[in-house]
Amino acid sequence: MIKAPTFGEFIMDRQAEFPFVTGQLTRLLTDIGVAAKIVNQQVNRAGLTNILGASGATNVQDEQQQKLDVFADDAFMRILSSGKSVCGIGSEERDGYVLCGDQGEGRSGKYIVLIDPLDGSSNIDVNVSIGTIFSIVRRVTPLGEPLQDQDFLQAGTAQVAAGYVLYGSSTMLVYTTGHGVHGFTFDPGVGEFFLSHPDMVFPERGATYSINDAVKAKSNQATQDFIDTCREAVDVGFRGRYIGSLVADFHRNLIHGGIYLYPSTSDKPEGKLRLLYECAPLAWLAEEAGGQALDDHGRILDRVPKSLHERTPYYVGNRHLIDALQTCRKALCGGGQGTGLT
Repeated sequence: MIKAPTFGEFIMDRQAEFPFVTGQLTRLLTDIGVAAKIVNQQVNRAGLTNILGASGATNVQDEQQQKLDVFADDAFMRILSSGKSVCGIGSEERDGYVLCGDQGEGRSGKYIVLIDPLDGSSNIDVNVSIGTIFSIVRRVTPLGEPLQDQDFLQAGTAQVAAGYVLYGSSTMLVYTTGHGVHGFTFDPGVGEFFLSHPDMVFPERGATYSINDAVKAKSNQATQDFIDTCREAVDVGFRGRYIGSLVADFHRNLIHGGIYLYPSTSDKPEGKLRLLYECAPLAWLAEEAGGQALDDHGRILDRVPKSLHERTPYYVGNRHLIDALQTCRKALCGGGQGTGLT
């Protein structure tokens, strides 16, 4: 029996693939794995410890923070800021970005981390899968100078690594550095992530659509037409599946094929999901796995954010399903004529 490489071994073996390699990115990815293990331990013990429920505070999005939200944010902040590779961190749970380094101005360290420490936290109390999403970009300002807004507000094409951790029936870490998508499953008996899903790609065809049905009637007409078309194709295997945790919905569609939609709506024309630490990293993973990711105007990865917590409409998944949605946008089709779903 051949032993599967651990996450640490895998990224060390692939270190030469990283642009301008110095070992800092390897150390940073290793630190993310360590923080994920700490969060995983608390998630798995959530029903036995006093860490379930609301913390009593709200985040910058005016969302009620859960105790596990706060714990996960603190864990990732502590681990990532203690290394010498990170100069700044942007988190969903904090109003502004955090500057790292001895002087607290982000003068040292090559990389910026943008992170949603605990995606799907509204599902914590009911034991539904949740996750962590992360994105890593290289700083723009020269080493030795204080960080600026431009260091954090970079297009998704600037990412050097991105991924997610899924805390579910098993815990998985999935990541890319632009050389394919690779998944690692956590073995709690050993305390390591082992390579279990090398070179992940979307199936050639997908038949799952994932949307919060409560927003369909308020969404743009093209999205409504597309969903109606999917529902009419149930006789050829199309089905609706929606978990409510972005990581879990994305992961299911990556494994089995499908499309995830959180559209612009009449009450939220800018969408709900955050561009920098939710949509952009998963968009890069999708493209590396042979899929696509769009907003209402084009490719997500080309979009340059204007603020840390900027929101966006989001459509991600199998290429043929994204193309079918685009057909509905162009023609405002009804009844599935010419969408290419099947």
